[in-house]
Amino acid sequence: MAVTATNLIQGPATLYQGLFGALEPADTAVNTTPAASAWTDLGGTQDGVKLAIDQTYSELEVDQITLRVGSRLTKADFTIETSLAEATLENLSMVLNGGTAASGAGFKSLDPIVTSSATQPNYFAAILDGYAPQQYRRRVIARKVLNVDSAELAYTKDKQTLIPVKLAGHYVSEAVKPFHIVDQTS
Repeated sequence: MAVTATNLIQGPATLYQGLFGALEPADTAVNTTPAASAWTDLGGTQDGVKLAIDQTYSELEVDQITLRVGSRLTKADFTIETSLAEATLENLSMVLNGGTAASGAGFKSLDPIVTSSATQPNYFAAILDGYAPQQYRRRVIARKVLNVDSAELAYTKDKQTLIPVKLAGHYVSEAVKPFHIVDQTS
């Protein structure tokens, strides 16, 4: 088997947050920074940014054949996971799926939302910008996500404080797919 070395990928990704329904960058703009008016760079990450697509299939079987006869997709999930290295209140608000921010002379604060998520969570959108084969760029646009991981801020004398993030994708509509992936090709 021949190996095309330029198809191997290594390198960091950048994670952005936008409002649910935010104007998405065009596919032709895959190698440009998303518009700051719609997308916020979440800053440094640690241990990479991972896109995971989990598919669960139900097996079809019959008594007369020992092998699986067929399969049917019964569940699909996708997540974007990382640890945010910048432990800002803005990043903490994103991990808490929203909150009320305030600021004044010499301070800023965050109060979590504790009532609305039970009935209607504060969905948002995310963009993962990483590398594609040939050292081009790859963009993953997740159109409707929530953080489903526990929020924690660990303060220790010998380790950096990180904010773990696990953004779970959600169904949008028949016409709008939950995520879109585009690779730069030239």
